[in-house]
Amino acid sequence: MINNKKHKTVLLDESIESLNIKKNGTYVDCTFGCGGHSLKILQKIGKYGKLYAIDRDPYAIQIAQKIQDPRFHVIHDIFSNIDHYFIKNSSVKKIDGVILDLGCSSTQIMNASRGFSFNLNGPLDMRMNPSQGISAAQWINQSNQHEISYVLKTFGEEKFSKKIAYAIEKTKKKTPILDTKKLSEIIKKIIPYTKKNKHPATRSFQAIRIFINQEIYEIQCVLKKILNILNFQGRIVIISFHSLEDRIVKQFMKKNSTNPILPIEIPIEENKIHILKKKKIKIINRIFPSKTEISHNPRSRSAILRTAECTI
Repeated sequence: MINNKKHKTVLLDESIESLNIKKNGTYVDCTFGCGGHSLKILQKIGKYGKLYAIDRDPYAIQIAQKIQDPRFHVIHDIFSNIDHYFIKNSSVKKIDGVILDLGCSSTQIMNASRGFSFNLNGPLDMRMNPSQGISAAQWINQSNQHEISYVLKTFGEEKFSKKIAYAIEKTKKKTPILDTKKLSEIIKKIIPYTKKNKHPATRSFQAIRIFINQEIYEIQCVLKKILNILNFQGRIVIISFHSLEDRIVKQFMKKNSTNPILPIEIPIEENKIHILKKKKIKIINRIFPSKTEISHNPRSRSAILRTAECTI
């Protein structure tokens, strides 16, 4: 097992402050991870407050189950199923705050057997739930050059995607690509690299991980559902780590914080006009990590925290 003390939760104090926690409110930590946010929320809520933690990773669930607190409830699932536990659950209709810390945790990366790291050799897996879906190795070895190039370009914004995909295709015709070291070495031969730059495999590994775990779909799906389960003045706090994620979050908040345009010459029931006119959320803040945090935790350098509040 990985030592969880090695994991540093990014923008921890800022995200908890942004939740604007009510003493007896109900909150959902959609990405429990190593429990940094959940433990802080439990310190803030009162005797009648509730916290639900969701995670798809069975190792994260093992950590969560060690928390013995009657206010705390663990859910082993993908966070896009959030409505299954609230809208459809008669005992919990609405919640007062949701937090999402997107991407993967440092404990996942530091465990070589999980296959997330290009620095540590291990089986090329990358699944956040190893019991579901196909591994990165299975996908790479059964996909064609065009499919691989598309994933690297779309989810990693990798400008060398075609060259990397060609090299992968050429290599796997001779022997399967089954471990992280082999994939990393293929990429290193394609991309110019100096010690001052990011590791050349960074974007490709990120892209494959996002694709294997359907992370973009998960984000898009959960955002569509969150507004239906939030109380009035409930908060949405989201931490993203790369431009693709942040763009989706930013567009969601912008779209739902502006007044909708009412259709012209279409009959609308009078009692529904006030609903159509109302903004669904208001944007509260956008926060970046401080220089001090970046120096202590380099992983935080690309983080952006966005907060919005439900207005209906």
